[in-house]
Amino acid sequence: MSQQVQYTEDNIRSLDWHEHIRLRPGMYIGKLGDGTSYDDGIYVLLKEIIDNSIDEFVMGHGKTVDITIKDNTVLVRDYGRGIPLGKVIDCVSKINTGGKYDSRAFKKSVGLNGVGTKAVNALSGYFKVESVREGESKVAEFVKGNLTKDHKVEKTTSKNGTTMYFVPDETIFHNFQYRAQHVEKLLWNYCYLNSGLTIVFNGQKYKSENGLKDLLAANMSEEPLYQPIHLRGDDIEVAITHTNTYGEDYYSFVNGQYTTQGGTHQAAFREAYVKVIRDFFGKDYEAVDIRSGIVAAVAVKVVEPVFESQTKTKLGSNEIEPNGKSMKAFVLEFLQKELDNYLHKNPDAAQNLQKKILQSERERKELQGIQKLARDRAKKANLHNKKLRDCKVHFIDSKEDAPETTLFITEGDSASGSITISRNVQTQAVFSLRGKPLNTYGMTKKVVYENEEFNLLQSALDIEDGLETLRYNKVVIATDADVDGMHIRLLMITFFLQFFPDLVRHGHLYVLQTPLFRVRNKKETIYCYSEQERIAAIAKLGTKPEITRFKGLGEISPDEFKAFIGPEIRLEPVVIGKDSHLKEMLEFLWVKTPRTDKNSLSEISKWRRMRFWSRKRKKKN
Repeated sequence: MSQQVQYTEDNIRSLDWHEHIRLRPGMYIGKLGDGTSYDDGIYVLLKEIIDNSIDEFVMGHGKTVDITIKDNTVLVRDYGRGIPLGKVIDCVSKINTGGKYDSRAFKKSVGLNGVGTKAVNALSGYFKVESVREGESKVAEFVKGNLTKDHKVEKTTSKNGTTMYFVPDETIFHNFQYRAQHVEKLLWNYCYLNSGLTIVFNGQKYKSENGLKDLLAANMSEEPLYQPIHLRGDDIEVAITHTNTYGEDYYSFVNGQYTTQGGTHQAAFREAYVKVIRDFFGKDYEAVDIRSGIVAAVAVKVVEPVFESQTKTKLGSNEIEPNGKSMKAFVLEFLQKELDNYLHKNPDAAQNLQKKILQSERERKELQGIQKLARDRAKKANLHNKKLRDCKVHFIDSKEDAPETTLFITEGDSASGSITISRNVQTQAVFSLRGKPLNTYGMTKKVVYENEEFNLLQSALDIEDGLETLRYNKVVIATDADVDGMHIRLLMITFFLQFFPDLVRHGHLYVLQTPLFRVRNKKETIYCYSEQERIAAIAKLGTKPEITRFKGLGEISPDEFKAFIGPEIRLEPVVIGKDSHLKEMLEFLWVKTPRTDKNSLSEISKWRRMRFWSRKRKKKN
């Protein structure tokens, strides 16, 4: 008989605002993370502060925002109107307090619920705010949301504006680090959406003159088939082009907020675009052929937007303003006029677009028979699929505050066995490769369906029709740290870049880092991921320790492996730099580099070159 739990008045507890945020941070900033992923919580904290500065710019106050990030401490300084001095503390420490409830001041703002800055305050080990208005300054300091210093109003010669300084709490964000590529992507998006805005980040200026057209140019990894179509209207801006790649690539925004998961505005654009193209050419083309290879950005401004979560990654509003025109009608009317006019005035662009549609149609029809057989084979295999050891929670089913899901792609029975035993069965799945996968460089997508292993992997990920049904947040290549393991990594990355580049672009592909050495004595064990760490560990332990060199993942015991794929997991993201083009990258890896014995060190060299490809191009330029 289980012991009954008493339920009395003593069980009822009221939390202060900062206590609730700290107890349930996922409700306010989504996942926590260590900064590896672009949507980790530390970037949400940064964004929440910058949003306030951008809203000031949109209202016509302050054209520059200064941002400094050093040693994981953040400073954001704008030159807007500054928070009213008597309300400085309230605006950063009282839920549902702010100027954005007054639609006269902030008609089309992102932060309407008065929570963002408070969440940053509560989740920071230290938080400081300073407001300057008309020669007077007000400063307040906090620790974990608790007010520690309430400074008196003082005279100042500084310019009007608000400065916020914060250090994310290390007890909540473990071993975190701000990654430059994720911060830069965030800042560039602000600039693309706000012509005339200048952001200075660690001394470097960011500014865009051509809005979403610049965004496409910076993010495309393939040459466009025609010059991007750039259209602007009241409360809407779009940029559209196509490349000779697979899938669809969208960048959607609402009131300056990057909606990484899309929403009603992105859905409306996809539907309206198909209708306008069909009407223009007078052909009932399949939607999948019209949108294949599309790269597009759409930004709308909505009065009182409704998002599906506090992190504002997906728009839920069905109307452009309360009791106003529907989102579908608004986007359709705009494209029916502006896109149709553009195609009539630019016949070359229209001709290239139609060629792409017809090419996609031919390829789809050629694949139809193979696809059906492959799907049937995958369905049968999944009934008793020994390659996939699935988890219970999936990305497509998860809410934003749910734990992340991961698929480990590994090779060999021993390695996959260790991970399978060590994993969290709720959120971690394992897919086992049989030997080295096929080199898909230069092949068509037909190979995805004809190759049983790739077909089953595609089925496990559920990405045949795009990322909307992706079943795992992170796809992790987990191979040995030897030459053969490096070779398998390169082959798998080539596969994803060739056929599913969106998976890489949107930050879902990683490489698992596992220790090369174990250094231990009777009192302490240190796992080392490099020769330098091994030397440091030996020096630290002092005496002659026992040193083990792990030759492969299968040599690491399940008990030890649990630590390497748990909260302290080390992942290296596979990143496509904004200056990288997929065709050039793959040619560099497989054509321009001399082909030598696959078991030689040149394979390691190739992998390293790919990891630092965008960095080297930037240095060269």
